[in-house]
Amino acid sequence: MTETQNTYQTPSDLKLIANTIRGLSMDAVQKAHSGHPGLPLGMADVMSVLFSKFLRFNPGNPDWFNRDRFVLSGGHGSMLLYSLLHLYGYDLSLEDIRHFRQWKSKTPGHPEYRDAPGVETTTGPLGQGLGNAVGMAIAEKHLAARWNKEGYEIVDHYTYVEVGDGDLEEGISHEVCSLAGHLGLNKLIALYDSNQITIDGKTDLSYSEDTKQRFLSYGWEVLHANGHDYEAIETAITAARSSKDKPVLIIFDTIIGYGSPNRAGTSKAHGEPLGEEEVLLTKQALGIPPEAFYVPDALHPLKAYSRDRGRQMEATWNEMLHHFIQDHPEEAAPLQSMLNKEAIPEDIMSGFPGFEAGKSLATRAASGKIIAYLAEHVAGLIGGSADLTPSNKTLAPGMTAFDRSHPEGQYIHYGVREFGMGAIMNGLRLHSGLLPYGGTFFVFSDYMRAAMRMAALMRLRVTYVLTHDSIGLGEDGPTHQPVEHLTSLRAMPGMRVIRPMDANETIYAWQAALTASEGPTCLVLTRQGVPAISRKGLGPAEDLLKGGYVLESDEHPEIILMASGSEVHLTIEAKQKLNALGKKVRIVSMPCFELFDRQDASYREQVLPADIPHRIAIEAGATMSWYKYVGLQGKVIGLDRFGASAPFETLYNRFGITAEAIVRAALEG
Repeated sequence: MTETQNTYQTPSDLKLIANTIRGLSMDAVQKAHSGHPGLPLGMADVMSVLFSKFLRFNPGNPDWFNRDRFVLSGGHGSMLLYSLLHLYGYDLSLEDIRHFRQWKSKTPGHPEYRDAPGVETTTGPLGQGLGNAVGMAIAEKHLAARWNKEGYEIVDHYTYVEVGDGDLEEGISHEVCSLAGHLGLNKLIALYDSNQITIDGKTDLSYSEDTKQRFLSYGWEVLHANGHDYEAIETAITAARSSKDKPVLIIFDTIIGYGSPNRAGTSKAHGEPLGEEEVLLTKQALGIPPEAFYVPDALHPLKAYSRDRGRQMEATWNEMLHHFIQDHPEEAAPLQSMLNKEAIPEDIMSGFPGFEAGKSLATRAASGKIIAYLAEHVAGLIGGSADLTPSNKTLAPGMTAFDRSHPEGQYIHYGVREFGMGAIMNGLRLHSGLLPYGGTFFVFSDYMRAAMRMAALMRLRVTYVLTHDSIGLGEDGPTHQPVEHLTSLRAMPGMRVIRPMDANETIYAWQAALTASEGPTCLVLTRQGVPAISRKGLGPAEDLLKGGYVLESDEHPEIILMASGSEVHLTIEAKQKLNALGKKVRIVSMPCFELFDRQDASYREQVLPADIPHRIAIEAGATMSWYKYVGLQGKVIGLDRFGASAPFETLYNRFGITAEAIVRAALEG
């Protein structure tokens, strides 16, 4: 084998790789009796060129910081990615591929972050992988601007993302691609699998826009190439990499199900096995031996070659990093911490002065002051808002905006793009080195819920600053008043929902979000002012980290009042009234169900003793999620209907969320 052949870059090498990908993909889908063979068959040529000639990666260390990122946004075509990872030396065996879509396999139906090395993000819900890729490209540009110096290109890599017709039909694609063009993310390259087929049939059933003009209007560069011509593919990617100030879309004309005599170019190739007979016919047409899961001997050295190449690239980069640290030790310290993924100290908030008892302050305003502190003490913090910065209080003094001229800026103006913001935040975190937070009104979490779900699924440490948390926002009315949202997000596995009662609980809400080992956090914050209570003789605000705690309790209580957020203050007032009537009461602040449920049984029993069944929960939202704490004999005072437009004091009174209502419920037994 010649030296050129050793690098697997000749047209014959690339064709062999592409056809091996096709064979593995067809066989895995056929063996699983489910899957999507069309995309792998159609994009195998493009991917063989990308992985052999352009992509910088180290299979021996898939987390190498300065690797290029590749995102398969069309996650249904997962066998394309799995085949590539196997052939190019990642720890993904042929046996793993044989177990495609099986229980506890490394090769699930859609790529799952953490399941297999080399999978950069979980994809499948179309459009979100594209949003993640935009986030990764922002991270690269931001970190490069902050740390690169002449002679030390510590952060220097590309983000490639495969997208299909379905990705570009999803609304999120408009949000994130518009922003990517505005920001000039020149190291973002989208590889568009333009096969003009969706599940229903040809794309002209529902899709007739001029994609090129659309992306040009976003501020992208647009190239066009035959996705089955190796020279044309290489020329297009080479040109894309030379862009200086724009992201690039390469429109690759491809044939879905390429090579299949009876399915190619049809929707039948998309989402079902080809059938054993058609698999054999396709292999015959492509010149692939009929053997299932066939990998030719000529490709066996590809793994070792890729590993050696990756090891050398990383070693060269490590040497540069070593000299950078020697020459710039003070500047390198925070970068080292980020690269090493060091945890934020548990006492991160110990230097924060706290808030004066008795002073009324909206928890969103308290959060803003905390963000100002964090911006000075957490190097990787990067924030933003979906066009609600003044209301969310998410921009700290001294923070500059990330834009074309100032990519070092730590604040992103996302515009009115909640879903896009959520997906980009996921990409920022997946890139590594950054801790993203993003703000919007709590009610608009509906718009980004799908991205929040993916953050929870991937266990990404991202923070949502969700303000205007209830009917307490008042006159804007029911369109802007979140009612079902607390219950809805509490139902999401892996999501921490924290609704602090005052400014000092908000301190520890932020600490919980940033020091969590993994997983996303919603900080649900008030518009209206709430007094910071005096903690003398009461449970400390730090106990928020336990999720729920005894704020105040009479000896031998007969009634437990529990609440979150601003409604805790109603329980304090109600307790005073009940005490005057001779009733003994315990108040439990319950800012975070998820943290409370993780405490051991003895602590939970200490807070909510089983022998006190008389329990009342109060929250200005849907009541459903509280019944696991109040039990069948308990009551929940909340709002199982939409709100109304009026001053917030009027709304609380009209909807019966008052201290008097709590007293009545307690006396009714």
